[in-house]
Amino acid sequence: MIKELFDLEHLSFAQPYFFALFLLIPFMIWWQSRKKKNDNPVMRLTTLSGIQKIKPTAKVRFRPSLFVLRIIALAALTVALARPQSSNTTEDRDTEGIDIVICIDVSGSMLSEDLKPNRIEAAKNAAMKFVDDRPSDRIGLVIFSGESFTMCPITIDHNVLKEQISQVKSGMLPDGTSIGMGLATAVDRLRFSKGKSKVIILLTDGVNNTGLIDPNTALEIVKAYGIRVYTIGAGTEGEAMIPISTPNGTQRVLEKVEIDEVLLRQIAKETGGKYFRATNSSSLNYIYKEIDNMEKTKVQVSSYKHYSELFFPFALIAVICLLLEMSLRYTVFKSIT
Repeated sequence: MIKELFDLEHLSFAQPYFFALFLLIPFMIWWQSRKKKNDNPVMRLTTLSGIQKIKPTAKVRFRPSLFVLRIIALAALTVALARPQSSNTTEDRDTEGIDIVICIDVSGSMLSEDLKPNRIEAAKNAAMKFVDDRPSDRIGLVIFSGESFTMCPITIDHNVLKEQISQVKSGMLPDGTSIGMGLATAVDRLRFSKGKSKVIILLTDGVNNTGLIDPNTALEIVKAYGIRVYTIGAGTEGEAMIPISTPNGTQRVLEKVEIDEVLLRQIAKETGGKYFRATNSSSLNYIYKEIDNMEKTKVQVSSYKHYSELFFPFALIAVICLLLEMSLRYTVFKSIT
């Protein structure tokens, strides 16, 4: 109960208007000081030398404590009447979750610097922000280039997912662009999903040029499982600067940006998704935000508030102070008048 009294965030008062009784305290102090002046008779003496050596007794020194006890009793009683309560809120969340797989191209061309600092880092940053905006959804991560690999199965543990996203880098898989392999692996992560809706966000910057599974075959698999695909083409129009390793060290050269937009549009259209083109980092962030707005999770929250009464300690303090004040007044500090 003591801990609850100091938990100010959940502390409330059922009858706060009783705090008006605190206005009586200044009046009581004024009345006590006035009464003390009237109770002290005036005596004229020719000299004070005889009585200056007389020290007041303990009873005289501690007699004002009776008035202090009365003030404490009134303050505690006021708080008790205001009925302090500690509230505890519980929530039941009925979530119609969406299962999502983020599928990112990690081929060598993703090191191009038209998106800052480069395409792959921009894709990772945007993906992490997207994950933060989807706290109720299970999300997984698939990467692909010449082959594909599941970095993280769909999970509600977004801290683990974000850690895996941060580890993504170009060169983790054999080079190339196998859109069909990436799409097929993403489907495999979702085919046993029990989510009300299943979504793949596929990001690439190239043209399918390798892989054991053709993109059109992967598309038919996607459609068979009723999965919606949002496709993103990452890269500026024209040419982009890309670092290339040479015997003389890393050199930055201009390469033509080639994205199979026809294929990406087809995948998105036939699965009920949408195709986007990200020509810079800000547009990529906007695309993820737009996907977030289109794929809303339905969450129904039922809130219950429970109150526990905390007035008893204050009522007990008030009773103790009053009983102590009365017993001392009629015993130790009893006066003749």
